[in-house]
Amino acid sequence: MYGYYLTIVLAPLAAAIVAGLFGKQIGRAGAHTVTILGVGISTVLSFFVLYQMVWGGAESENISVYTWAVTDGLRMEVGFLVDRLTALMMAVVTFVSLMVHVYTIGYMHEDPGYQRFFSYISLFTFSMLMLVMSNNFLQLFFGWEAVGLVSYLLIGFWFKRETAIFANLKAFLVNRVGDFGFILGIAGIVMFTNSLDYVEVFGQAESIAAQDINVIGGMPWNAMTVICILLFIGAMGKSAQAPLHVWLPDSMEGPTPISALIHAATMVTAGIFMVARMSPLFELSTTALAVVIVIGAITAFFMGLLGIVQNDIKRVVAYSTLSQLGYMTVALGASAYGAAIFHLMTHAFFKALLFLAAGSVIIAMHHEQDIRKMGGLRKYMPWTYVTALVGSLALIGFPGTSGFFSKDYIIEAVHASHWAETDPLVYWIAYLSVLLGVFVTALYSFRMFFLVFHGEERMDAETKSHLHETPWVVRGPLVLLAIPSAIIGWLTVEPVLFGGFFGDAIVVNEATDPLLRLGADWHGQVAMLMHALKTPVLYLALSGLAVAWYLYLIRPDIPETIKTKLSGLYNVLDRKYYFDDLWIKGFGGGGRRIGDFLWKKGDELIIDGVLVNGTANSVGRIAGLVRQIQTGYLYTYAFAMIIGLTTLLGWLIWLR
Repeated sequence: MYGYYLTIVLAPLAAAIVAGLFGKQIGRAGAHTVTILGVGISTVLSFFVLYQMVWGGAESENISVYTWAVTDGLRMEVGFLVDRLTALMMAVVTFVSLMVHVYTIGYMHEDPGYQRFFSYISLFTFSMLMLVMSNNFLQLFFGWEAVGLVSYLLIGFWFKRETAIFANLKAFLVNRVGDFGFILGIAGIVMFTNSLDYVEVFGQAESIAAQDINVIGGMPWNAMTVICILLFIGAMGKSAQAPLHVWLPDSMEGPTPISALIHAATMVTAGIFMVARMSPLFELSTTALAVVIVIGAITAFFMGLLGIVQNDIKRVVAYSTLSQLGYMTVALGASAYGAAIFHLMTHAFFKALLFLAAGSVIIAMHHEQDIRKMGGLRKYMPWTYVTALVGSLALIGFPGTSGFFSKDYIIEAVHASHWAETDPLVYWIAYLSVLLGVFVTALYSFRMFFLVFHGEERMDAETKSHLHETPWVVRGPLVLLAIPSAIIGWLTVEPVLFGGFFGDAIVVNEATDPLLRLGADWHGQVAMLMHALKTPVLYLALSGLAVAWYLYLIRPDIPETIKTKLSGLYNVLDRKYYFDDLWIKGFGGGGRRIGDFLWKKGDELIIDGVLVNGTANSVGRIAGLVRQIQTGYLYTYAFAMIIGLTTLLGWLIWLR
């Protein structure tokens, strides 16, 4: 299998190099052909690896590919750890990336940076594969930073737009905050284990948990707690958890295909995957898990609320991503790592579908993105309409769809988690957030769906005259993503959650494993559908859908009335809880003000004014005084010599 692994990783890299360096020579057709071929090879081989892992009896493999350096016993290597967790991530990443590559042919066909874009997205796929296949923290960090770098390039792809440049700089800087915590966490691991290898580190996890570290003098902290919280800070940046979430909505300034790739299967899922991979460490720190579940709960509910007031079609889906990442994070904090990865998988399909459907609408609307200027598109774009409906139903967890199985089991896992007994406050924060988030998700999802596809046609006459369904190169990926969005949950819920699918890849304490408790009551998919009728989750989702239908189709005047009467609340949501002000005006502006103060008072006043110019001015004043002595008259110099000689003789006589 060694050759397969290398091919899976290197095929997208080789394609990216060819399209990037030889784009002019091979042309547009050559660029998309070579990159689709490269990612297609990776996709086929990834599914083959997954098949071998699940049905072919293949064992997990830990392979060292290349040793870069060895210093004081610390090995720095490139290597692959391929188990069922890795195989699942490889299949999801490559399949979604392949759909995005094909879709890009239609979406970017008139863009002058066509070859460059294909090179970037292929490089993005390589970076994510290096991350998920790594067997050590050094390679993990390489993949971590590589997806960050390529996302910077892609968010700012249209570099002539000031908003795009601002957005990619914002993403870059916010992720540096998270990455600072991440690299400190890795440093802590090296300090206690002198190893970067996953297997060696996990083998010493108990030893780390038994030690303390002084973060602040005289206040010892458990070493494992500090390391896990630092690693999770990295995940907060990559997976956009509050308060490090502010970069993700602005990433919509990039072309729609990259929005789908970043938000569905690559960059934002890296943090979720990393915490699941680090389950042997996180399971040894209750404090770290409490931080994880509370941050996830806050993100799941409060970021969902922001989706209700968004009018940009892509930003609505972006805030949906933030909320769903919060659900995954809550599952991690509840020790339901399998449920988090299961939702990551299903979410990758229906969220990529929703972004690409939004892109299809944008193409038809001549790049208009304001949902208030749409309406009635159902009859013009039937394929986009049906696939967007499938994605929206999966997102709200409609019974039978993939999102129903994955999201419901996150809520059930929180309900069955140990937090109810060990820390009721944490439990209620998490449970109420994910429960109420169901209503919010349905409300903003179908607000967008109804405003775009139903109701009166609000576009201008020129746009309306050119409305038509997008070509098959755009529709095809929508259909191929809609199929797993509808059925993948039904087919995989039992083996992934209750069949020991992940094996040793995920380590959970049996005493606190909520999926173990839920598995005892598992009686099949039909029984789960019946059970849904007895829980509030289904009724909250249907209530959100009904409210959206009434407010935006039956009584569209009511939302404006609510906005006027609750203007204070609306302004808070419209200003995104003032987080942008905090980061941009507070930290960014505060940093500039401190810099201005140091420049004016330190540089100009002290360094230039006192030390540099002050010294020069002193020399000038002294020179001015000395210059008065230089009269040019002989008797002046003779008189000075006599006075000097007399003074010297007087001093010598006095010394005797």
